[in-house]
Amino acid sequence: MSKSLPKRSEDYSLWYNELVKRAGLAENSPVRGCMVIKPYGYAIWEKMQRVLDDMFKRTGHTNAYFPLFIPKSFFSKEASHVEGFAKECAVITHYRLKNAEDGSGVIVDPDAKLEEELIVRPTSETVIWNTYKGWIQSYRDLPLLINQWANVVRWEMRTRLFLRTAEFLWQEGHTAHATAEEAIAETEQMLDVYADFAENFMAVPVVKGIKTPNERFAGALETYCIESLMQDGKALQTGTSHFLGQNFAKAFDVKFATKEGGLEYVWGTSWGVSTRLMGALIMAHSDDDGLVLPPKLAPIQVVIVPVFFNDTQLQQISEKAIQIKKALEAKGISVKFDNRDTQKPGWKFAEYELQGVPVRIAIGARDLENGTVEVARRDTKEKAAYSLENIENRIEALLEEIQTNIYQKAFKFREENTTKVDSYDEFKQVLDTKGGFVLAHWDGTSETEERIKEETKATIRCIALDTQPEEGTCMVTGKPSARRVYFARAY
Repeated sequence: MSKSLPKRSEDYSLWYNELVKRAGLAENSPVRGCMVIKPYGYAIWEKMQRVLDDMFKRTGHTNAYFPLFIPKSFFSKEASHVEGFAKECAVITHYRLKNAEDGSGVIVDPDAKLEEELIVRPTSETVIWNTYKGWIQSYRDLPLLINQWANVVRWEMRTRLFLRTAEFLWQEGHTAHATAEEAIAETEQMLDVYADFAENFMAVPVVKGIKTPNERFAGALETYCIESLMQDGKALQTGTSHFLGQNFAKAFDVKFATKEGGLEYVWGTSWGVSTRLMGALIMAHSDDDGLVLPPKLAPIQVVIVPVFFNDTQLQQISEKAIQIKKALEAKGISVKFDNRDTQKPGWKFAEYELQGVPVRIAIGARDLENGTVEVARRDTKEKAAYSLENIENRIEALLEEIQTNIYQKAFKFREENTTKVDSYDEFKQVLDTKGGFVLAHWDGTSETEERIKEETKATIRCIALDTQPEEGTCMVTGKPSARRVYFARAY
């Protein structure tokens, strides 16, 4: 194996970047700010996709696909939307290249200028709502519940693999409803879906809340979010769900005939999560030895490594290993039997530890004689001898235990790193010395929110949905406040 990873405690950013690369998740591409997602990384994303897609379908949504290119004029129709995304848009102006006459290389053909410039989608509200105008005429066409899996481009200046890249993969749901109440219910339902996925599959505890007007999605009346806490004390927005009101329906003239014979604008939502979830998964659980993956999302849940000194031993061990593999697979557990003779067992142990495989089974000749195997769990690094009898049942139970333990560890970390403060000085001290979520009173004004952001680099992550009313005074201005909000420095 290559040299050990940088220590999280010494350089968290370097540790993260090195882990992503060495664990075979992703690497930088020749295009600045873009990434190549490698097979092991993509296998994790595929498991995320599969689970989420099933959850979407269970809530009545169907998948479609919309164009990558959006006419520039579409962005002009919803003022706050274009303002919110203008700085991140990649714009296509020409459609052909040609060889330079002086032989210096390939140039853009000036005669191949587009009649209307195209935006490479940063998000799809505009092109989708233009399409919905042709799909919706009557209340009978509602609700319209559509999701798409796609790539989007946001020309970010400061990038980091998975967390913030110029191009990334995501899903975006776009729904249309007859009433505001239905649309709000949809927005809240999808927030719950995201929270369920984050906590029960990613093993990442989240805070559900709403964004302040300053932090809302461009073009939304309300933005709901889930916020999680990484091991370096910074917050990460893990998913968002937006109540769009009738903004996009009015911008694209999407109306429906009501049961009563009237004509009204529809009510809309949009919601999405992206490959940023990969970053959350890595940063919430992993350690100085590599990834720590929750079993439900691990591409390989169990690896079996034979320990042998000759071909005869390997053959005997392989027979038993294959029996164990089949028994585990019959329970829906993904298993890899690594019988390569090109690497020693110790090298393999380190490799699968780096890749975060939840359970490792080692079998040697003596184990066969004793009717046992050595089982190592990735989350705690504990090892134990397991009897071969009914081993599939014990491994199944162990995987469930690991999933729960990883969540509980992350939950405990969040609880220990959530701090209530009452003064601005204390607020700044906690941010600089401890980090994490800081619960503080805020006077509700954009001016105070912006001042805090400029002076401390901390933002209001959300106004938690389960926060109880608590009379107090803003830590900055001393003005009245009805409840505490979640602050943090964030990715």
